Amino acid sequence: MRHRQTLLVAGAVGTLVLGGLATATLPASAATSGCAVTYTVQSEWPGGFRADLDVTNLGDAMSDWTLTFDFPNAGQQVTQGWSAGWTQSGASVSAASTSWNRSLDTDASTSIGFVGTWRDANPEPASFALNGTPCTGSTTPTGGPTTTPSEDPTTSPPDGPAPQLSVSGNQIVTEDGEPYRLLGVDRSSAEFACVQGKGLFDSGPVDQASVDAMKAWNIHAVRLPLNEECWLGLNGSPSGAAYQEGIKDYVDLLVANGLNVILDLHWTWGAYTTGPDWHCTDVHATCQKPMPDAQYAPQFWAGVADTFKGNDAVVFDLFNEPYPDMASNWDKTLGWQCLRDGGTCAGIEYEVAGMQDLVDAVRDTGATNILMVSGLEWTNDMREWLAYMPNDPLNNIAASWHSYSFNRCVTESCWDGEIAPLMQEVPVVLGEFGQDDCGFDYMQGLVDWADANGLGYLAWTWNPWGCTSGAVLIKDWSGTPEPGVGEGYRSHLLTQSPYL
Repeated sequence: MRHRQTLLVAGAVGTLVLGGLATATLPASAATSGCAVTYTVQSEWPGGFRADLDVTNLGDAMSDWTLTFDFPNAGQQVTQGWSAGWTQSGASVSAASTSWNRSLDTDASTSIGFVGTWRDANPEPASFALNGTPCTGSTTPTGGPTTTPSEDPTTSPPDGPAPQLSVSGNQIVTEDGEPYRLLGVDRSSAEFACVQGKGLFDSGPVDQASVDAMKAWNIHAVRLPLNEECWLGLNGSPSGAAYQEGIKDYVDLLVANGLNVILDLHWTWGAYTTGPDWHCTDVHATCQKPMPDAQYAPQFWAGVADTFKGNDAVVFDLFNEPYPDMASNWDKTLGWQCLRDGGTCAGIEYEVAGMQDLVDAVRDTGATNILMVSGLEWTNDMREWLAYMPNDPLNNIAASWHSYSFNRCVTESCWDGEIAPLMQEVPVVLGEFGQDDCGFDYMQGLVDWADANGLGYLAWTWNPWGCTSGAVLIKDWSGTPEPGVGEGYRSHLLTQSPYL
């Protein structure tokens, strides 16, 4: 698959082209009486900067617009932009209106911006034009940087609620039809704290301050692992009603702050006693099973779907990391059949709920939320996913992929050969990824590949557990990053947008 070399940020639907290509042609409509532009360097660091532009139309109303300007220094380059389609050729920069800010009435304003690089110096553009008309009312910045990159993300989540999402072809899109990536983190503990006597979230905060800490990293999506027995209040687990209410309150808070939520069925009922000793032999939902159980998992998803139906900002990840192929002595055909169809599966003592059973349980409630469906081998093996894709009457399914440095498929050639072809047919979400040494080199290569291919991703994990041998991103709930993995991921997120 040919890698794309563009990144469209926060509402942009045009293209940012790096190097050498002609700028876009100007639209037919033109301002007849001028314009005003305020250009502010919002933050600056060695070799890079962020600039915000407020554009005001002082002439006739226009149905389309393009802002143009020249950089004074040859080393200045737009690398990513938002709220406009950005192009650059040499020193000349062009920002074209998007579908949602195209109309600009007389005296109306719109805000756009970009992240760029610089060498030697970072002077401000001397002049601007809107649809070819000089902006004689232009004003320039008021004193340079006001924040650092870590304090002011490139495209932080909006003040309003998270977008309602659906699948269109091989992309996840917003209600306005804009392609959208789920970019963020996993927030662990709701899958285990309730069965370990630690409350709902392992004493971690679920308040506005903790959400603000996520937004400061430019996190746009949070994946929440859940516990089947705790949600249903079964077999001595804490009250189902209290667990359900706590999850709902946190989801509502995240969505209200502009963060999409993925609810993941993580730990389930059913003893798996024939596998290796390090696997889950407890019948209760205290560890990761090879497959969800037919006894309770459909009931779990019917309850979750009924709670969140009508809120398509919430995505349902039907089961965390299936491994029925290992249970069947690595017979992949049996594994894929078990994954889709459930029933009596080789090597698993309990009756299994297949992905088709869980899709049906959700859709029978009338819920229209996007469903994420896993693959085999702890959902690192996606090779036969399309052949065993469950039927969804709404065609609203994405593939759920996980990739850690210790998995089988860990090279770009493997991703090109196994994941990229799947992405041609359905959306793929990298629901978990990380590496086992607290570094960021494997993760950097993976997110670079994901960005080039328009793939969304969520890193494990937003929990201050101390990173000694795994992927722990933060030192504390205020979002202080762990060296290596946390610092690397935060810096990367600050340059990204969920919008393609």
